[in-house]
Amino acid sequence: MDQDRRAQWLRGVLDLCVLGLLARGDSYGYELAQSLEAAGLGTIQGGTLYPVLLRLQRSGLVTVYWREGGSGPARKYYTISAAGLAVVGDAAGQWAAFAGGVGAILQERTAR
Repeated sequence: MDQDRRAQWLRGVLDLCVLGLLARGDSYGYELAQSLEAAGLGTIQGGTLYPVLLRLQRSGLVTVYWREGGSGPARKYYTISAAGLAVVGDAAGQWAAFAGGVGAILQERTAR
């Protein structure tokens, strides 16, 4: 895939993807990056992910807490707020409609 195109797409949906993952359960930054990569979004660097998490926190969609690590230092965990859950709920339907429209356009073939 063209890396510039992928980066543009990712900028538009990374916030929602992070919220979607947090809707499944609390997580910390590295774990979120691994989940995003496993979902097929590619490698997400900390310099990209942590500003997203900070923006979500400042907007009240995510809260944070520290949890002691069993074999290392404490980790900063992120949890989705009620407002964040509402955003995910609204965005899910909007995304499905948008992606369906894009998919329909890209699948159309004309007889020329």
